[in-house]
Amino acid sequence: MILIIDDDSAVRSSLSFMLKRAGYEAQTVPGPREAMDVVRAEAPALILMDMNFTLSTTGEEGLTLLKQVKIFRPDVPVILMTAWGSIQLAVQGMQAGAFDFITKPWNNAALLQRIETALELTAVPKDAPEEQSETLNRSHIIGKSQGLMEVLNTVARIARTNASVLITGESGTGKELIAEAIHINSQRVKQPFVKVNLGGISQSLFESEMFGHKKGAFTDATTDRVGRFELANKGTIFLDEIGDLDPSCQVKLLRVLQDQTFEVLGDSRPRKTDIRVVSATNADLRKMVSERTFREDLFYRINLITVKLPALRERREDIPLLARHFADRQAEINGLPRTEFSADALNFLARLPYPGNIRELKNLVERTILVSGKPTLDASDFDAQYLRHDEPVKASESSSLAGMTLDEIERQTILQALDRHKGNLSQVAMTLGISRAALYRRLEKFNITVNEK
Repeated sequence: MILIIDDDSAVRSSLSFMLKRAGYEAQTVPGPREAMDVVRAEAPALILMDMNFTLSTTGEEGLTLLKQVKIFRPDVPVILMTAWGSIQLAVQGMQAGAFDFITKPWNNAALLQRIETALELTAVPKDAPEEQSETLNRSHIIGKSQGLMEVLNTVARIARTNASVLITGESGTGKELIAEAIHINSQRVKQPFVKVNLGGISQSLFESEMFGHKKGAFTDATTDRVGRFELANKGTIFLDEIGDLDPSCQVKLLRVLQDQTFEVLGDSRPRKTDIRVVSATNADLRKMVSERTFREDLFYRINLITVKLPALRERREDIPLLARHFADRQAEINGLPRTEFSADALNFLARLPYPGNIRELKNLVERTILVSGKPTLDASDFDAQYLRHDEPVKASESSSLAGMTLDEIERQTILQALDRHKGNLSQVAMTLGISRAALYRRLEKFNITVNEK
């Protein structure tokens, strides 16, 4: 049974009719007193709760009722209902234990999807067997360490739902592969998987890139453009580097994720989109929320489920498996004979700090195979190709900067870092001490083209 709590009889009737048409049993009550009578008597499968009752608009009654419900029924998911202008109330509700929130007027399809997600996630036993990951299509995810298996168990549990997922972890830990695994193992597997690197989209191009535009919508709009949300319809959209998103763009993104509707630039007709949202970041979003650089309401919208990827140094037992995988792929791509590793070589690889994580290991293995050309690699081969992160800039490099302007020096420094790290933008940004978003802006400024690895 789904319990609807709202003082507006029209809202109660509308929601009850929608739920019954979708095959759910619904019960409606007008306020907190009646709601608590029901909650004390039985456990609803889910509660849809308005935030305001009587003439109050502060939301205090809704927050109080939510806390009372959680005392009696801590495991029952609660979806809050509020006006768009009162989303901050919903955020307070999420902090108090609500499962999700919607804004009025709601989109029936989006609401039903969230109800289904809430019911699916809360129906899974907390002691679900770890063997879940054995049926998972892992694609190119290599490893068997405990940290990775915990991640894969979570992916196996939530992949078939429509829950929004936030993947966190350092650069190079494989967040995109986890996002792909979620899509591949979902019910949307035959639909598009659209990747968007938000760190590489400037504020001025955000709406055009994400929502599309009509010919003539602005000066350079010479043709129609289909936005990423439209491309991802019925499938999954992967929002990488979401921590780099400009505050003004965060509001625009929140509206789409909330209502599952958007407007193409130059066309005022709202368009619906049915998407599963998976986001990723290497930033500390909770800290950014406290510093008011990332919207709290957007934070709660994107991280119904959080998946934290361990750094490579936290799963060292996977390093030999990963090295073998990268070596075999390199041999296959370049038509080379299979390369073997000595025991000393594997011990050497297992001891490295890997600030660049899996991406750094991949580059080191591939570079060493191509440069050495040996059938069996030992520790000295890898040591010769290892780029130590505390290496000083060579004197020849610093002297070559004499007589150059500041812009020329900056451009030359970026080019040298790109060459040193073989186009690995995460490593380049780390070396230069700037964010990936800042690096993208400089690449655009200096018209530097990179085939990112």
